[in-house]
Amino acid sequence: MDNEANVLKLHERLQARGVSRRDFMKLCGAVAVAAGLSELAAPRIEQAFADVIGRTEGGLYPVIWMEGASCTGCTESLAQSVTPDVASVVLELLSLNYSEPLSAGAGWHVEQAKEETVNAGNFILVYEGAVLREWDGQALRIANETGAEQLAHVAAKANAVVAFGSCAVNGGWIAAHPAPSKPMGVMQFLAEKGIKTPVVNIPGCPGNPEWLTAVLVDVLLVSGLEGLKLDAQNKPLGMFDQSVHANCERRGHFEAGEFVFEFGSKEEALGYCLYPLGCRGPQTKANCGVVLWNDRRSWCVKAGAPCIGCCEANPMNPNDNWVEANTPFYKRHRDLRIGDWVVQPTAIALGLTGLLAGALVIHGFGMKISGRMDGGADFEKIRKWDEKHPDKAIGDYSAAYQPASEEPESKEGGKA
Repeated sequence: MDNEANVLKLHERLQARGVSRRDFMKLCGAVAVAAGLSELAAPRIEQAFADVIGRTEGGLYPVIWMEGASCTGCTESLAQSVTPDVASVVLELLSLNYSEPLSAGAGWHVEQAKEETVNAGNFILVYEGAVLREWDGQALRIANETGAEQLAHVAAKANAVVAFGSCAVNGGWIAAHPAPSKPMGVMQFLAEKGIKTPVVNIPGCPGNPEWLTAVLVDVLLVSGLEGLKLDAQNKPLGMFDQSVHANCERRGHFEAGEFVFEFGSKEEALGYCLYPLGCRGPQTKANCGVVLWNDRRSWCVKAGAPCIGCCEANPMNPNDNWVEANTPFYKRHRDLRIGDWVVQPTAIALGLTGLLAGALVIHGFGMKISGRMDGGADFEKIRKWDEKHPDKAIGDYSAAYQPASEEPESKEGGKA
């Protein structure tokens, strides 16, 4: 009975905000899909929402959202999302106690709200952006502290840290060469500091807001932190256990050998596979083609752009960021980097081919100079093996034993 009452209470509150049950179930279905579940799990998500939102008028789960070195693109991604909309997430599920870009207040009051939340405990930290470690962290200062100091202080008391976006996972594009501030990801930074707070990595540039909502719903309402299934890089399974290629709408063209080799071509108009134009879908793991963007309207490949692999981020290696791993984006082969030297594999192949061709030309000149091409050098008249085994010889050596003075006969039988 309590469950039914909670659902009824939930729907009353949603209706008061102008949200229909149909729209809310659409949200639940989106959360289920983003978590790697079937849309049939939507009622389960609805009940989980109801158990928290419908039972009381307060007591929402506190969240602190901190910014590292970033473009705030992940915050924009969440704020501009439609399903799930930011109001449903913040007003009905979470208490967003601190967020620099989204806070109405500023200065001392916001920092006080953050510190009070930290001291009270029982909160989740969402971290966006890279951690800067060069110059003792002075490249990024927040409220008279370095960004690294603030992260260590808050993360140590959080129930969990969600590294949202590739910059937070391993430095992202900020860690791309030359990266003088030496950016790194949250997980690596906390490991070096000996802080054992669990970290959940959600890559992407920007991260998909439905992924974040699905993780928060799963942690807070369904499975709990212990029940959240992660891979070896602490990325949620169900979201990052299949390649983009596996769920790509152009995969049938790939199997049929139908490709786009040039933008603006007939093949592009027909929606053929973008693999020759540098699509990184086969080596990038994410369910972008299932969750989509903008209320499930489209995604990169559907819009006509090859996947650039922005979800590939090794949390313990900033040098393995998606920019360096995948550039140049519209070429089939990635750049090879040897120190500050950047080169395409095709250039190396052409260079080796040129060297080989040059070596053959030099060898030919050497043969000519030595006289071996003019018949002046002695060659074996008969293979040594054939000479020792005449009964098994495979060569015809009759011409080899013809006297040098003897002139060959012409076709008419006379001397040539």
